[in-house]
Amino acid sequence: MMPVVIVLLLALLLFGLGFAVKVLWWFAIAVAVIWLLGFLVRPGDGRWYRW
Repeated sequence: MMPVVIVLLLALLLFGLGFAVKVLWWFAIAVAVIWLLGFLVRPGDGRWYRW
């Protein structure tokens, strides 16, 4: 019984990790696109952000 529980927990952990990694990839792509768009539509002073 214990090996079945361990395998099920491992499968659940890997599924959750895969979903989290996929979400993080989409977030990273969105940030990269916004960053690149900032270079294309920047104002005259050369910086579109005030960090």
